[in-house]
Amino acid sequence: DLRIKDTIYIGWKKPPEGWIKLNCDGACKGGEESSGCGGLFRNSDGRWMKGYIKKIGVCGAFHAELCGMYLGLDMAWRERIPQLIVES
Repeated sequence: DLRIKDTIYIGWKKPPEGWIKLNCDGACKGGEESSGCGGLFRNSDGRWMKGYIKKIGVCGAFHAELCGMYLGLDMAWRERIPQLIVES
């Protein structure tokens, strides 16, 4: 059985001039294994500015994703980043 598959190219795009982009993520394993999250900030040149990671214990994928986003938004607030694009 041959099936035709489409190739989809996925890539990161720089934010507009004067903006900062936060890319955040979370991950978990089933059962009693630990979950974690993290993220990074890049400027409009695409240069890494800062990042974070955190072990968050046992939880589901949705919780891990939200934790990664929350930590990034909290860091952006504390750093007073006025123009932020968030990708998760």
